[in-house]
Amino acid sequence: MDGRAFRQSLGEFATGVAVITAQGSGEELIGMTMSSFNSVSMDPPLVLFSVDRRANSLPAMLEAKGFAVNVLAREQEQISNRFARALSDKWAEVKRTVGHAQAPLITGALAHFECEPYAHHDGGDHVIFVVRVLRHAVRAGNPAPLVFFRGRYRDLVDETERETTNNATDEDT
Repeated sequence: MDGRAFRQSLGEFATGVAVITAQGSGEELIGMTMSSFNSVSMDPPLVLFSVDRRANSLPAMLEAKGFAVNVLAREQEQISNRFARALSDKWAEVKRTVGHAQAPLITGALAHFECEPYAHHDGGDHVIFVVRVLRHAVRAGNPAPLVFFRGRYRDLVDETERETTNNATDEDT
């Protein structure tokens, strides 16, 4: 299979962007950007994400006692970029609070899911983490989400705004 073509086809699926965070066994903070976040079950409340087997922080993620899924808002693009790279100090200037098992909750995220490990599975070149949601919260005010599509960040068009614009144009004619 042509890997580049496969990746391009996968890019046709628009996704939100999340930063998965945890505290490692040595109290180091872990964080990585991913779009492989998904709901699994309502009862029990389970979500999943996957981590590349080559990721430097995979061993610490496998040992973590808890995780936070931080669903990013549109204005948090630079946070997404920061946690997508292997930087020595990803956490510099990132405002946060502490969640379950000391997992960082990134300030300003659209939603937080505080989770505990449930299971992990072989996913080829990734490890699939299934985690149980203990607490969750949504940011007030309906801010726009950070969306990734066709290899770059995109903006959503609010349908109510489109209808208002179309109605104003129709009345003008």
